[in-house]
Amino acid sequence: MARDKVILAYSGGLDTSVAVKWINETYGYDVVCYTCDLGQGQDIEAIRQKALRTGAVEAIAEDVRNLFVDYFVFPSLMAGALYEGKYPLATSLGRPLIAQRMVHFARQFDAKAVAHGCTGKGNDQVRFDVTFQTLAPDLKIIAPVREWRWTRTEELEYAHKHGIELEAASQKIFSTDQNLWGRSVEAGVLEDPWVEPPAAAFEWTVDPIDAPNQPEEIEIGFDKGRPVSLNGKEVDGALLIQELNRLAGKHGIGRIDHVENRLVGIKSREIYEAPGALVLHEAHRELEFITLTKEATRFKTFVSQAYSDLIYNGLWFSALHQDLMAFIASNQQYVTGQVKVKMHKGRVYVTGRKSEFSLYRYELATYEKADQYDSSAAQGFIKIHGLMQVTQAKHQMLRGPAGGHRLELPSILPPNDIN
Repeated sequence: MARDKVILAYSGGLDTSVAVKWINETYGYDVVCYTCDLGQGQDIEAIRQKALRTGAVEAIAEDVRNLFVDYFVFPSLMAGALYEGKYPLATSLGRPLIAQRMVHFARQFDAKAVAHGCTGKGNDQVRFDVTFQTLAPDLKIIAPVREWRWTRTEELEYAHKHGIELEAASQKIFSTDQNLWGRSVEAGVLEDPWVEPPAAAFEWTVDPIDAPNQPEEIEIGFDKGRPVSLNGKEVDGALLIQELNRLAGKHGIGRIDHVENRLVGIKSREIYEAPGALVLHEAHRELEFITLTKEATRFKTFVSQAYSDLIYNGLWFSALHQDLMAFIASNQQYVTGQVKVKMHKGRVYVTGRKSEFSLYRYELATYEKADQYDSSAAQGFIKIHGLMQVTQAKHQMLRGPAGGHRLELPSILPPNDIN
């Protein structure tokens, strides 16, 4: 009699390799392993083969880099999504895509459950579980690491007992995750926010001190908020990010040291490397400054924060996301043009920006003969603009406290006597 199946998000690491056998023993399910290429630099076919050797009845490996960039990464860039103003959300963006693909294969294999290797302390368990509950509420969710609560030693002992392959990575000093959009590093000495991250924590970026002495300038082209070219040459989104990771990383750009607020209620010290993401965010923001109105730019800051929180909190497949994306698509329709960026010693400098839709007009900004700005209108505008403040000062603030009672407020007026 055929046994029920479960789709397991499989990375090839210790946790998910042990999970294959553990699920088999604990739940009696046959395990189908799912692995995808998000640009993490791994040989996913080798991981697929390991899954089969570990006991999976089937193993799937697929390249979803372009899907990831086009439907997750670039929309987040268009939204200006940086969690708490710092983190480009690389891991957060990858989880809903992985979960969606797992649901797809769960239907193909008529699986009864889905499983992941997340702990009970992190954000990823929320991102996976909420996506599964949203897209396939009928599927059982299994989270072995959250359920077994073993120590690292107990987990290794289980692996040895069952002949599960162990790699040197299982003894690594940091916990890492990476894809095209960024790399995250945590645990070990990094758990002390007073300790400077050691060199071993970084793989994509050189120390800014050791970066080349000569700056390097590049040009990035955008179409409706999406990056489409590098140095004048049209390039596929995934390849563009990959090249920017290389170029910016060698100049020491992309290191982020952040004590962030996790969804589960704790603060966590995280180290991120996101060279390409930070360059693109900087360039994109500068292009917005010449193509969006002041009101649109400032309102978008609220949307950016809401969008960042939504991604971080695992609510990608929500109606609110669809609503926010409708605004972003409209907001970005004129964010088209080119941005020049100079990279040097860990810093990104925007040195030029242009667009056929630019709202920066030379004839209005210049003080030279081409000036078309009507300065004669300024006096009347200033009087109307300041009318309420002048009225309030005359009838309230400069008359003293109301009712004769002194209300102690910090003064906004500097003293008349200066020693």
